[in-house]
Amino acid sequence: MSIFHGLSAFPITPADEHGEVDTDGVMRLTAHLSANGVDSIGLLGSTGTYAYLSRAERRRATSAAIKAVGGKTPLIVGIGTLRTDEARYLACDAAAEGADGLLMAPVSYTPLTQEEAFQHYVAVAEATSLPLCIYNNPTTTHFSFGRNLLERLAEIPNIVAVKMPAPAEGMVTQELAELRDSPIGKFVIGYSGDWIATEALLAGCDGWFSVLGGFLPRLAKAMVTAAQEGDVSTARQYQQVLEPMWALFREFGSLRVAYAATNLLGLSAAQPPRPLLPLAASDQNRVSEALRACREIMAE
Repeated sequence: MSIFHGLSAFPITPADEHGEVDTDGVMRLTAHLSANGVDSIGLLGSTGTYAYLSRAERRRATSAAIKAVGGKTPLIVGIGTLRTDEARYLACDAAAEGADGLLMAPVSYTPLTQEEAFQHYVAVAEATSLPLCIYNNPTTTHFSFGRNLLERLAEIPNIVAVKMPAPAEGMVTQELAELRDSPIGKFVIGYSGDWIATEALLAGCDGWFSVLGGFLPRLAKAMVTAAQEGDVSTARQYQQVLEPMWALFREFGSLRVAYAATNLLGLSAAQPPRPLLPLAASDQNRVSEALRACREIMAE
């Protein structure tokens, strides 16, 4: 089975105000996720603030995570960056440290054309033998993958998966069926946008690329297991309990909430990179209440 199946947990990357990665903190977080049974760890994703870290710091984070998991849990490393040559270097760095797979978003300043994105992915996929997942995240990249582009990329060796964003409400099942019935169906198809995770998992997607999994791995894994076993009632019960958390994700962005939650759980004391600011105390209290409900359902 592909390393992109199941629950891929995306933790924050603890770092100081100068962007120097706290390697001990990375090791604690990734070891925690591995010990709690996630199927893979998505290091240096959007939640991992890859765009705010230098090449050297990304490599230090990757090295620390590799040491922490010790081969017990596949490590997928984000390599998104503006320049194609830099993305190739990042891919090679990740491979050299022992990563199991790669995740790449089409980062840009000048908006990319579909052809430019295609050539970018082809060049980076050729840099290593590691399997590469397309990170389709138009909210942050402002780039939308056309169906034709995804179909072309499905023919490229090493490009084996796609991380899809949340579609319009209630449209996951239809979208997934359409993707499966096209050449894009060659990909392992996973979803992000945690608030639609239950819908996507029950519709039969291959994987959940989860912010929640980065700080509540047991609950996220339980959701995946319930959906895979066809336990619709339990899966929807988890969804209901998580509605306050999803509301916070939508209001503040999942990244800010992930930092607050990770700290409130005692897993870190890191702050988001400036210019991002921590949540206000009153909003952190809301995160704390949402976490309390999550802990209660897992204690039952």
